[in-house]
Amino acid sequence: MNNKRIYLCLAHMSGREMDFVQEAFDTNWVVPLGPNVNGFEADLEAFVGEGKKVVALSAGTAAVHLALLACGVGPGDEVLVQSFTFCASSHPVTYLGATPVFVDSEPETWNMDPDLLETAIRDRIAKTGRAPKAIVPVALYGMPYRIDRILSVADRYGIPVVEDAAEGLGSRFDGQVLGTFGRYGVLSFNGNKMITTSGGGALICPDAAAKQEIMFYATQAREAYPYYQHERIGYNYRMSNICAGIGRGQMTVLDDHIAHHKKLQALYSALLAGVPGVTLHENPSPRYDSNFWLCTVTLSPELRVKGEDKAYAAAVQGAVGGAAGVTHAGGGVHTAHEPNRNVEALRMALDAAGIESRPLWKPMHLQPVYAAAPAYVNGVSEALFRTGLCLPSGPCVSEDDVRYIVQTIKDAIA
Repeated sequence: MNNKRIYLCLAHMSGREMDFVQEAFDTNWVVPLGPNVNGFEADLEAFVGEGKKVVALSAGTAAVHLALLACGVGPGDEVLVQSFTFCASSHPVTYLGATPVFVDSEPETWNMDPDLLETAIRDRIAKTGRAPKAIVPVALYGMPYRIDRILSVADRYGIPVVEDAAEGLGSRFDGQVLGTFGRYGVLSFNGNKMITTSGGGALICPDAAAKQEIMFYATQAREAYPYYQHERIGYNYRMSNICAGIGRGQMTVLDDHIAHHKKLQALYSALLAGVPGVTLHENPSPRYDSNFWLCTVTLSPELRVKGEDKAYAAAVQGAVGGAAGVTHAGGGVHTAHEPNRNVEALRMALDAAGIESRPLWKPMHLQPVYAAAPAYVNGVSEALFRTGLCLPSGPCVSEDDVRYIVQTIKDAIA
């Protein structure tokens, strides 16, 4: 029995973070600007390349919000959003008074289906008389979306693309870093991401002028007067100099973290190759280069797992995704859409062995809060949600941990 808890993905410190943080305290830069913010942005710009500019922000959600604002999204507009994602991709649409229109996935990458995207655009134009204002594909679990085809569709209708690469820092398509293809690209540095600033995010901008405009809105939209003059609504979204110091230290190990995630993915691939009914999600072709932020599997509905009779027997206590979450008491054990019993039984078996796992994202078009939102679906994301599970793959996960996890999966199969 493993005597430690193995978490899905936790950040790992480089040893340099305290140097930058201490410097911020020593120089009294304990504010949402300063040398660490500037240095972190410069490091990110060097990493993503393509001549892009980067704004460090308080969260990836803030980056989505400001990108949509910059694309002109406002009350009454529609935004095309990948359904198979975390809510941070779609909630900012509603912050702006607009409506998310959900687009289902294609089976190879699990990300936005380009064909269904075009169907949705044509139908929205026919129904509303105007095109949606933005398209938000998501790099699910780090896997690149089919950005070449998404951009081709977007260009035909003159719609800007906001890449949600929050889970895909360092992932590439045709060798180019995600977040640099569309008009804007979103990054996240939450505590469970490839690197962390404890919380935080960034927006990749096309040029210096766009960066200045995003910074204007991120710092409460203040006009140039000797007193506070506000002519537009702004937000308090800038990253602090302390958090940016952590980010500068994390940038020194980013390449190592990506390499480690890929090594764990390769080990999962080798160890699960002979396990019937368990399929690891992998790069569809050499064009795709995922960072494998999370390693994910799907279970055949025919697979039998010990303890299926106890699946969903009791309500889960607390929040999915970590101790920081705050939840309302659920209305019962079941919802209208949930993972299969064998998926829940395997999650329970892993949990009993000290291994954190989690179902795949529940598609947004199945969420009660978006019941009235338009959705263009093909059944792919719903099927993946019913059959999929995330496995630990963070910097703190060792190769021995992966062997223990796979052995636990094998032992759980009836």
